[in-house]
Amino acid sequence: MAELTLDIARKILDAAFAKAGQLKLKPLVVTILDARGVIKLAAAQDGTSLMRAEIAHGKAYGALAMGLGSRALFQRAQEQPYFIDAMNTLAKGALVPVPGGVLIQDGTTLLGAVGISGDTSDNDEACAIAGIEAAGLKANAG
Repeated sequence: MAELTLDIARKILDAAFAKAGQLKLKPLVVTILDARGVIKLAAAQDGTSLMRAEIAHGKAYGALAMGLGSRALFQRAQEQPYFIDAMNTLAKGALVPVPGGVLIQDGTTLLGAVGISGDTSDNDEACAIAGIEAAGLKANAG
């Protein structure tokens, strides 16, 4: 597989929402970006709060831009806050370095990233991982 198709993105989305339902989470927004950083698919469950779409996008975009799952970006922000702040400035504020942004890989090939926002960052991340794995791909949360 050389690219993230719309059908694969739909599988990831459906499985992420199914995991959220199983865990009885707050309403989520899921954003899936391809390897170029272009939105492949984005959807919000009914009842999501304001700015969840921007946060979900920022988690996926940050992971993709830095080549690290957003859990690793969060850790790096703790250790090197000036570096992450500088990267976010270069990205015009588009990075959200907290868990919930997960790289999508097929073996070692980067296909894109999933960003989820709506519940706790750990729960957002768990849903992203569940979605990616349900599509038969490798999740890299950092």
